[in-house]
Amino acid sequence: MSDRLTVAKTYKLYLGGKFPRSESGRVYPVQDAKGRFLANAARASRKDARDAVAAARKAFGGWSGATAYNRGQVLYRVAEMMEGRRDQFAAEIGAAEGVRRAQSLVDLAIDRWVWYAGWTDKIASVLGGANPVAGPYFSFTVPEPSGVVAVLAPQRSSLLGLVSVLAPVLAAGCTAVVVSSERRPLPAITLSEVLATSDVPAGVANILTGSAAELGPWLASHGDVDALDPTGAEDRTGLAREAAGTVKRVLRVPAEEPDWAQRPDLTRLRHYLEAKTVWHPMGT
Repeated sequence: MSDRLTVAKTYKLYLGGKFPRSESGRVYPVQDAKGRFLANAARASRKDARDAVAAARKAFGGWSGATAYNRGQVLYRVAEMMEGRRDQFAAEIGAAEGVRRAQSLVDLAIDRWVWYAGWTDKIASVLGGANPVAGPYFSFTVPEPSGVVAVLAPQRSSLLGLVSVLAPVLAAGCTAVVVSSERRPLPAITLSEVLATSDVPAGVANILTGSAAELGPWLASHGDVDALDPTGAEDRTGLAREAAGTVKRVLRVPAEEPDWAQRPDLTRLRHYLEAKTVWHPMGT
């Protein structure tokens, strides 16, 4: 028998392509479904949220300016790397949500990521096109990314729900600041490791662990955040009120957390795109 103690992990945040500690130095224990200690996670602060928004804004120009085909290839590479970590994701989901459906939830999450990756170079054909007009003009509409999106991830679905709210943001060409599930952050941390070692540019996706109730109002009122997904928040009305001060797009979400295993649609992807209509005179 060995009397050696296990070295407990203390995970960090994922900001700007790096893994810093929270500037506050705070951490909190992560437990499994039976209350047993698993690891420590960083508790992000307001300063961390501001740094994440700054990183997302800096990365927005390059990500939104890339071709839709290139973004799709980058996102598909993320799915490939998630496939290589299926067992790790399954173990983390099983610890928090039970082992019975863990593997199927991982498979659904990977398939969901591939689904959104496939839409990157097709959505313009669905939401844009030439407009019939009377007069000597060409008129056409193209979808453009909204900008920086703050996402409060679902609290109960640690990976599938997270992928379902993050993937459409990136597929639309936006950059993201995500607050993961507070009680079940380990799959989000592993996903951040996948993002860091994939082709996704630094700052495109930033993942914070900690309290959505604490970080949500700061992100909702931040002047450099263009859209808000309050899925994982309890006080969504309050967040919408905070977001109104800077005229953000706020995604309307149902009162009850949806069944993330259901077939996705284009609602979230469409929400993060703005229609730009161009008129051009003929013959010049």
